[in-house]
Amino acid sequence: MKKYLLFTVFVSGMTTLAAELAAGRLIGNVFGTSNLVWASIIGLILIYLTAGYFLGGKWADANPTPAAMYRILAWGAFTIGLVPYIAGPVLRAASTAFDALSVGIMAGSFIAVLILFSVPITLLGAISPFAIRLSVDDTSKAGQISGQIYAISTLGSFIGTFLPTLVTIPTIGTTKTFLVFGLFLLCVALAGLGKFASKNEMLKLIWMPVVLALVAILSAGQALKSNKGQVYETESAYNYIQVQEINGFTLLRLNDGQGVHSIYHPDTLQYNGPWEQFMVGPFFYANRKPQDVERMAIVGLAAGTAARQATAVYGDIPIDGFELDGKIVEVGQKYFGLNLPNLNIYIGDGRLNLERSPYKYDIIAVDAYRPPYIPPHMTTQEFFEIIASHLTDDGVLTINVGSVPGDRRLIDGLATTIATQFASIHIMDIPGSLNTMIFATKQPTTREDFAANFVALSSDVSVEPLLLNTMAATYTNLTEGYTTTTVFTDDLAPIEWIVNDMVVSFVLQGGLEFLQ
Repeated sequence: MKKYLLFTVFVSGMTTLAAELAAGRLIGNVFGTSNLVWASIIGLILIYLTAGYFLGGKWADANPTPAAMYRILAWGAFTIGLVPYIAGPVLRAASTAFDALSVGIMAGSFIAVLILFSVPITLLGAISPFAIRLSVDDTSKAGQISGQIYAISTLGSFIGTFLPTLVTIPTIGTTKTFLVFGLFLLCVALAGLGKFASKNEMLKLIWMPVVLALVAILSAGQALKSNKGQVYETESAYNYIQVQEINGFTLLRLNDGQGVHSIYHPDTLQYNGPWEQFMVGPFFYANRKPQDVERMAIVGLAAGTAARQATAVYGDIPIDGFELDGKIVEVGQKYFGLNLPNLNIYIGDGRLNLERSPYKYDIIAVDAYRPPYIPPHMTTQEFFEIIASHLTDDGVLTINVGSVPGDRRLIDGLATTIATQFASIHIMDIPGSLNTMIFATKQPTTREDFAANFVALSSDVSVEPLLLNTMAATYTNLTEGYTTTTVFTDDLAPIEWIVNDMVVSFVLQGGLEFLQ
């Protein structure tokens, strides 16, 4: 009995952590992956586990039999498997509420989905204290047995941390991840009933896997979201990925869908967003021409909008695109024309791969947001030192920053930090969006030089109109500078603290749309 009991504890611990990770993805698909969302998920899961530990101890003392424990486990496994199917309609309603900016519905949906986890996680939390009660037959070894069971449970949790993220979610999706872990744990519970109680006890609950299978079959093919114009959805180890077609434009959205990360139209390259802004930075230098730009890097390639625009303006110059999520690249190749022969794609962390690059660039574009957050390690003095070392002597950094009306703390902090490595900073706000572009040049530059370049290029018929249109928009929307604040470092970069405060204030005022 002891070996199977330890196996049960292992699988229960694995399923608990797998459910927590899958819960983050399930909820993050609609509500985003901010650390506010994660804090809510982790905090409530811990509360549910606390309740489970307390109740499990009481139940075990009241009825210290394997049959009682495995019945509890069966119900916990069954309800874990049901969670995504019950949550589905609520999440789809929340997705619609996001588009309509219905904050009340969003809040209610978020709370409702989190409450769904109360039953299964509480029941799974009851298993470890129950297993200890069943295993202790010699009180002199109670400490040793307790330690062994919690060690086995924690080892299972360790496995459950990686399996959903690295294996099941990218290959079979979030919904089936819940189903697979729920069914596996349910089989363990039913086998335990048959082994330590009776076959009749097992047969009383045999309907559970049948119901889960029927629900899965009847729900097969349902999209996680049903947004207007959706043509494709998939999940990777990092993101829920959605492709929409609206008015002839193909849009790439991730997770909560409140940011457009890439855009494509077969007949135009002018999108009036942040993407084209990355290519105008060199023209803050005096007497600069398009042919002076020989190589470009993009940190946060996504589906390649900026790369296609830069190729149209600068010709077939080598472009090195760094993208963390390989699945996004696959989507880009299928839906966004990401098939440029001059584009070299590197999958992995942008900072690490840029640091390893043997090249120097005339332009380095940083577009690494997961709205509304930017990875902290891409905001620090050390990161911008790496960028400066990979720029030519007259190279330029352009970084896309999110902001909210009346709150420029993130812009000011990044500009202050970048200024420790670069001679000049220029800032422009993109009209009709919450995006701000920061241009940083290694040598001193002025907006007057930018204007002079625009005038000179306007008379050159060989210059791509996309460049001229973008330069006009850039110059028109240049700001008067920034407020010097704290320098972000690898040791201390309070990005999430700043953004959390910005997000909460903004959402409470009814705003949501962060355009990537």
